[in-house]
Amino acid sequence: MALISALVTAFFFALACNLDTVLLAAGYGARGVRIPARHALVLAAITTVVTWLSLILGDLVAAAAPEAANMLGGLALVGIGCWFLLDFLRGKEGGGEDGPVQPGLAGWIALAAALAVNNAGVGVAAGAAGLSVPAATGVNFLLTLLCLPFGRWLGAGVAGRLLGRLALPLSGLLLVALGTWEALC
Repeated sequence: MALISALVTAFFFALACNLDTVLLAAGYGARGVRIPARHALVLAAITTVVTWLSLILGDLVAAAAPEAANMLGGLALVGIGCWFLLDFLRGKEGGGEDGPVQPGLAGWIALAAALAVNNAGVGVAAGAAGLSVPAATGVNFLLTLLCLPFGRWLGAGVAGRLLGRLALPLSGLLLVALGTWEALC
């Protein structure tokens, strides 16, 4: 039961962290650009390493204050999710998916670094909330690799434009749900 709970929370965490990856891939799909497998691996590896480091940092915070870690980490996730929702309501768009990115390896590394920054703050809060570091890291890597072709497929159709408008509030809602779960359990 604990393994299932760890995998479910890791999935929702990784899903919230990867909605911007879906948007990125949808933007490329709308332009007919393919993401080479080696560049997808670079993107997934960099974002996952940064996510792993932030989860470890959050885990260290939890070790320093174990009695309050789940509650504080969960509340931080809820706060970040609410911030995303407020940004959406104020009309801001998240992520750097609209900017031009060179199709070479250096461009993909820079893009991966930008996507990883989005994961860093959420990762610290999730680590402090007690999210399983190995489960979250593994699920994040796999989900990133799955989100790239899925986003490209979406971007080739009308769904890409709809997802682009809804990614920020969906990510916010996922983080609020995950934070509530971690704070109460």
